[in-house]
Amino acid sequence: MLNMKSTPNHTGVKVSGDYFDLDELNVAIYKMIGQEDQYYGYEGSRMRILNAAYQIRQAAQGDRNVDFVFNGLHEHTMKQHGLIAPNKNIYFSTEILWPELIYAAIALKDFVNFYQEDKKFPLWDVHLPTIFRFQSLVLDCLQGHVPAEEFDVILKAFNQPASVNDYAIQYVDLLNLKYIGMTKEQREKSLSTIAMKIAVQDQDYTAFRNQVIAAATPYKKPIHEIDIKAEYPEKFEW
Repeated sequence: MLNMKSTPNHTGVKVSGDYFDLDELNVAIYKMIGQEDQYYGYEGSRMRILNAAYQIRQAAQGDRNVDFVFNGLHEHTMKQHGLIAPNKNIYFSTEILWPELIYAAIALKDFVNFYQEDKKFPLWDVHLPTIFRFQSLVLDCLQGHVPAEEFDVILKAFNQPASVNDYAIQYVDLLNLKYIGMTKEQREKSLSTIAMKIAVQDQDYTAFRNQVIAAATPYKKPIHEIDIKAEYPEKFEW
């Protein structure tokens, strides 16, 4: 079963599950986001979601963390059925930065809408429940680390029909780096603010996006192709 929990220093979220859980999620994400340049104005957001999907795929392949999780097989059950079997399953996991994961959950809303429009009977689609569970787990994990009244505001913001069409995805990098640079205590206090900044495209985001547009206009480039001068640290505490 897919699980999420905040990392010890609240830098990100540990996404874990067995091979089939993670592979199922990865396949569902690829189904939602479609092919390259399939949705005009969404290529930047598609690339951003692929960042999270890459981490999940690497975890499923065993290239990240390997954990052992109790599988419910008790000693008396083994005796009852004459079994000799391990009582733990292998789970794979990876860490994803909080801003990155929150943005992926929000951006997927638009892609889910596109996907459903192409389906005659979306209610019976096998991939949609996987994405809905992924988004719900992000919110559930977030709920455990922000005050109840602030979470209610975040939840309402998540439910708004705001689109990530032509989103300045560099803003996620800005929030990621800002979040990495905080102390554990600062992250705990700032998580709800970070979530709201991603869920609601406020004045700070609008001003940032205008700067990106100004940089892109002379070169006639899409805004997602503009690089920002920011480097991620090679190592940081999760």
